Amino acid sequence: MAITDINEFAHLTDADIEALGRELDAIRRDVEESRGVRDARYIRGVIRLQRSLELGARATLFGSRRRPAWVVGTAMLSLAKIIENMELGHNVTHGQWDWMNDPEIHSTTWEWDMTGPSEHWKRAHNYSHHTYTNIVGMDDDVGFGILRMTRDEKWRPINLLQPIANVILAAGFEWGIALHDLTAQKQLEGVDRFALTSGPNRQFAVKIVRQVGKDFVLFPALTGRAWKHTLAANATANLVRNLWAYAVIFCGHFPDGAEKFTIEQFETENRAQWYLRQMLGSANIDAGPVMAFMTGNLSYQIEHHLFPDLPSNRYAEIAVRVRELCDKYDLPYTTGPLSKQYLLALRTIHKLALPDRFLRRTSDDAPETSSEHKFRLSGSRIAEALRIDAETGRRSGLMSALRAHAEARVERRRKRRT
Repeated sequence: MAITDINEFAHLTDADIEALGRELDAIRRDVEESRGVRDARYIRGVIRLQRSLELGARATLFGSRRRPAWVVGTAMLSLAKIIENMELGHNVTHGQWDWMNDPEIHSTTWEWDMTGPSEHWKRAHNYSHHTYTNIVGMDDDVGFGILRMTRDEKWRPINLLQPIANVILAAGFEWGIALHDLTAQKQLEGVDRFALTSGPNRQFAVKIVRQVGKDFVLFPALTGRAWKHTLAANATANLVRNLWAYAVIFCGHFPDGAEKFTIEQFETENRAQWYLRQMLGSANIDAGPVMAFMTGNLSYQIEHHLFPDLPSNRYAEIAVRVRELCDKYDLPYTTGPLSKQYLLALRTIHKLALPDRFLRRTSDDAPETSSEHKFRLSGSRIAEALRIDAETGRRSGLMSALRAHAEARVERRRKRRT
């Protein structure tokens, strides 16, 4: 099962977790107090870059029907859409730049270049996902309602189709997110999900007309006889953006080490434990400056979940301090190359498509789902190792490893308290 007692899973006392919370609060204060000109210059520069790329792409596509020009224009348009989605749309609507009081770069006014309305996304993502991160039964982003990503969710025959559903979700990620957010908005407003004329449906319809009309009617029409080339370029750019966004999101939420939690854990959770849940429930991507920028700095998913409304350009410096805290409190800092993180998530998708009887690991000690119970299971392993030691007169490798691990943990706690 998922984690029910986060203190036991992390091997931390209440005092340890409260101290961790205070140190993370200090990081937040330091960043908030130092926001200023360089941050504002950064986000305005990103906006100029994105708009220049899109304008250059449109000019290239309008100016020639030759294949090299189409490839260049489509590549530029794909980059523009990725930047708008990841670094602008996602982060601006998180409120990361609201402190600037610029009405054009504000979470209440920004409408992103995606099928779903920003207003729907802010409710489903900013509130539900970031409040109930990875809590099974409360966070609908755990599998987005169509993928079984933890054994805490009962297997159903429809799960056999997960590998196919995953491919469809990746290719049409903006539509999957839009429909997911639409459902959440209907639940929030308490409207019948089958009522075609409901407020959420009308908002969704308006955004579809705007988005589809722009990409697949207006811009192709403006190019006259080259309309097919423009339509193909727009479709390709949307597909590239969808696949990239999907990969980044899955690498941050579903590789091994991104833990899941139970409702029981949430019911007694304080702010410091909320911080700890974000750290344990998220995963980073190893990335340099360019890769980090192309992910909207969501390669720092741990830092984003800790501080979703702090400027994304500050996550790299925050990560240094967060990693130091993980070392200090003997906590995992889950990170890895994008290829590795995605392959781990993909393995979980295919593995959990099968009924549990075909899986070897227990639900408490599986790579994709573990809980504090796995440490209790270790107790029986220790007892068995002691029995073997007594019978053979030799020290087992297991006991040596466990003893070394325990001694290292004691030493780290001693240094922390002194």
